[in-house]
Amino acid sequence: MTIMDLIRIGTIFIEDLEVGMMRNLHKTITDHDITLFAEVSTDRNPVHLDQTYAEDTLFKGRIAHGMLSAGLISAVIGEQLPGHGTIYLSQSLKFTAPVRPGDIVEARVTVMAVDPVKRRVTLETRCLVGDTVVLKGEAVVLAPSRN
Repeated sequence: MTIMDLIRIGTIFIEDLEVGMMRNLHKTITDHDITLFAEVSTDRNPVHLDQTYAEDTLFKGRIAHGMLSAGLISAVIGEQLPGHGTIYLSQSLKFTAPVRPGDIVEARVTVMAVDPVKRRVTLETRCLVGDTVVLKGEAVVLAPSRN
């Protein structure tokens, strides 16, 4: 496999990372996604699954699990920036607005700092629905290297 093959499938080596690089993905959050996440995580809080219950909460309707949106950040990091071979070291998250069934979430990851000696990369992480930031945070990852 050549370096160009790896870049095409999503790997950007530590040697090629630069501050300001950004990658993203968009996903429409469906009822099925929420149900599957509830099953996998075992978080069956009715605010996610029961519309009648959720209407009486401060959200006035069902919302997706916050960690479902956070999982989209993981997808960008693991598939695009830095990509395959990346190891998560830490992630901070602040949930700032709800995500509802049918919302299109954009997960966006931007390189903030690169430490080539330690192979560590600091990433700004955000999820948006339209112009509304629904999640923000910072990740530190161990990036793959050619060496």
